[in-house]
Amino acid sequence: MSTAHTVRPSSPRPLLVRSIPALWTFALGLWGLSRQDSVWRDEAATWQVARRSTAETVHMLGNVDVVHGLYYLLMHGLFDLFGPGTAVLRLPSVVAMAVAASCVAALGHRLAGPWAGLGGGMALGLLPAVQFYLQEGRPYALVAAGAGISTLLLVTLLEGRGRAVHWVAYGGTVALGGLLNWLSLMILPAHLATLLWSRADRTTGKRWTAAAVAAVAGVLPLVLFSRSQSAQVSWIPPLTWHMLIGPTILLAIGGAGALLDRPGGPRTDGTRPDQPRPDRPLLDRPRARRLSAAAVGLPLLAVPQIGLVGLSLIQPLFLDRYVLFSLLGLALLIGVAIGAAVEAVARRRPRAASWVLPVVMAVAVAALLPQALAKRSPASRVDDVLTAAGDVRRMKKPGDAVLFIPAARRDTRLVSPDAFAGLRDIALARGPEESGTLKGTEARPDRIRAAMLAQRRILLVTDAPGVARPPATERERAKTSVLRTHFRAVADEQARGRRVTVYERRTGTSRPSGD
Repeated sequence: MSTAHTVRPSSPRPLLVRSIPALWTFALGLWGLSRQDSVWRDEAATWQVARRSTAETVHMLGNVDVVHGLYYLLMHGLFDLFGPGTAVLRLPSVVAMAVAASCVAALGHRLAGPWAGLGGGMALGLLPAVQFYLQEGRPYALVAAGAGISTLLLVTLLEGRGRAVHWVAYGGTVALGGLLNWLSLMILPAHLATLLWSRADRTTGKRWTAAAVAAVAGVLPLVLFSRSQSAQVSWIPPLTWHMLIGPTILLAIGGAGALLDRPGGPRTDGTRPDQPRPDRPLLDRPRARRLSAAAVGLPLLAVPQIGLVGLSLIQPLFLDRYVLFSLLGLALLIGVAIGAAVEAVARRRPRAASWVLPVVMAVAVAALLPQALAKRSPASRVDDVLTAAGDVRRMKKPGDAVLFIPAARRDTRLVSPDAFAGLRDIALARGPEESGTLKGTEARPDRIRAAMLAQRRILLVTDAPGVARPPATERERAKTSVLRTHFRAVADEQARGRRVTVYERRTGTSRPSGD
């Protein structure tokens, strides 16, 4: 009597499934981390606020940027410990996205097998949007890590392996993500869709509701207070049809991956989802059998994207970074597709199945290499404050004055104060720390005009022509008018979205006798 043996591809161990994507994503984050020693305007806001005292930061949050308050305080602590620099500015995002990749891998492993987990976790770090924010000194990668942890906790609870402490951790993680960016609360309707899809029992539903309500209650004061600062996002353009192209493509890719998630099909380790596995002893329960990668990944991808579109119909808010965490769902579904490919190859050439993932990743890396290089270039951001500061350091002379158009370009001085040593900021009435603002408050237009006319040389820091907008305020128009009428440009440097111009007083024009 003979026994037939089926040759199956060897499966990676659980520890490797979780650690390899984390190390892979971390390595991608370290690659070109300094972006050729550039810092753009959004990161400059983080940099300059992180260098303030806690009292000064709290004062500012009462007027502006309260939505990022927790993140600013975190970065303030890191700058105090390690000093300001591009590495300290961006490493928290690198670490956070590595954690998110590990969570995707763990989810894929539990729900669709080890190859799906490994593939999904490694795919996350290659997504173009993730590569952009992977090296960004802003809170969006930290929000993604929180989304990964909370989703993993939810799956643990739906599998029946959780306890009360897991529910507390779940609610706390969702609340923490909401405090970093309250739009991340859209993960709750995504998780609700997973509960409904997986037919969670009533007890689980009640516990999830309690945890969700507690998380929302913890974030609600921030949501309400931030509405008084809604002018900060007034620059976001209204929703248009072309803005929906990207989300539509993402949903199509995710939907295709969800179709490949076959709960009744064989796994690469030879078991079926309706059979208990050694590493998942509790998954043979009827409630847990209905949980699938599609039930977790598709809502995580689709609900925040659709929710942001809906909110943008009320108030323009459509920026992909606000729902960056939804890409964890896309990565999970990509992992499902990779796992299905491994299964398909294993049925015909079992020994070749273990090569599927390396080949897929090699092709993806080659195809996305131009994107990866572009994201690590200063040109991937609209400007660079450090290059402009270097131009000021080189072009200034003793006794010069400096102006900023618009006033927000003062971030160049706030990030690199040494480069502006000896220059008088003649338009500034109250500094950013004193006024509790990001850019300070400027004097009245007539006072600015008088101060300009008292100068022989003025350095103007502004946007390069391809980025610059027409003067939008009376102060900006006054500055522009005086420079055009009474001064002439004698030196000009344009680089990486910023422009530094040296103006000298025209001969034959007299200075004012007083104010």
